[in-house]
Amino acid sequence: MSTPVKGIATRLGSLSLGLMLATGSVGAWSAEKLVIESWRNDDSKIWNDIIIPAFNQQHPDIELVFSPTPPSDYNSALQAKLQGGTAGDLITCRPFDVSLSLYTKGNLENLSSLAGMDNFSEFARSAWVTDDGKDTFCLPMASVIHGFIYNKELFAELNLEVPKTESEFFKVLDTIKNESRYIPLVMGTSDQWESATMGFQNIGPNYWKGEAGRRGLIDGSEKLTDPQYVQVWEQMAKWGPYMGRGYEAQKYADSQNLFTLGRGVIYPAGSWDIPTFNDQADFEFAAFAPPVPDGQDSCYISDHTDIAMGINAASPNKAAARTFLSWMASKDFAELYSNQLPGFFSLSNHQIEIKDPVAQQFLSWRQGCEQTIRNSYQILSRGTPSMENELWNVSTQVLNGTLSPEDAAKQVEAGLAQWYKPHQ
Repeated sequence: MSTPVKGIATRLGSLSLGLMLATGSVGAWSAEKLVIESWRNDDSKIWNDIIIPAFNQQHPDIELVFSPTPPSDYNSALQAKLQGGTAGDLITCRPFDVSLSLYTKGNLENLSSLAGMDNFSEFARSAWVTDDGKDTFCLPMASVIHGFIYNKELFAELNLEVPKTESEFFKVLDTIKNESRYIPLVMGTSDQWESATMGFQNIGPNYWKGEAGRRGLIDGSEKLTDPQYVQVWEQMAKWGPYMGRGYEAQKYADSQNLFTLGRGVIYPAGSWDIPTFNDQADFEFAAFAPPVPDGQDSCYISDHTDIAMGINAASPNKAAARTFLSWMASKDFAELYSNQLPGFFSLSNHQIEIKDPVAQQFLSWRQGCEQTIRNSYQILSRGTPSMENELWNVSTQVLNGTLSPEDAAKQVEAGLAQWYKPHQ
């Protein structure tokens, strides 16, 4: 099947032949070839049709081949290729420990001095740096942002205003519950991960003050039994009556369907849900940031580092690979990638224009709110029990009404203290 990459290679081959004929010498010019390893097999068309041709407009001497592996197989397949010496030149990096392990094994290049890396803040690089913060080994590509998506038509029907504070949020939920047949808050707990990801990690940063709290957990100066963490579960404990009948058996896909069918009003979301709702919802929807505690002026959002790109330390084409990554650090790439995948936002500090209106709403929160990442992802889930898994468990129980906020906090803190010295 013909692809843009093959088309580019054909044109490059024709150009090479023309140059050889013109100069009368063989080997006067040839393209370097870079292979990209990735788990994102769902966006191959975007890479082949848009991103690679855009790069080749500026760098026609470098051929790029996007070579994805199914997400569930990526880690093991990549490891086997690296060990066998067959891995591509460019490695798409998952956040935190998986990629850190590749770097410490010598599989990834140190990119601290890469041209363009200064376009990324310390926060943006946090998922791809050594624990001491000295080495950066992958170029940040994109993050996903947490918040709430709502049905604009139902908001208008019920004369609702977008809530900005916790009390306003529950007032809206009460109005929906008391004055309509719609589900106020569309989320289930059957799959568990949503409880932590769209519940705890969504609203939590406003309580533990974003990066300050996350770093406090890492250095041990804060504990999960502190009031600012218990308060998050206390708010979540009030969600159950608004989540609809049978939410305990409701899966992630069920929640998406209920919302797109117009049966619910507010959906605790990740920005990655935008393309799904664009495809399936026949009504206008919008987003609002996590409401802040009453009386608090500052706001914090979970702007979670998701995907990056590194260089295979064994690549014979490192100079060309660095050229490509430096282009990825540009405003051109940031705007291109963020618009082709609405809900995945460039982590660079470039001011970019997002065409999707809901994606632009999510992105606009960066201007007024401080950013942080999910507090269980860096360092704190390396041991057993994993803090991430514990958060799934206890947050689900809190939403289901089977565990108190105080006991949830004690359980996660006790689990962390079993293996993590700063909490002992």
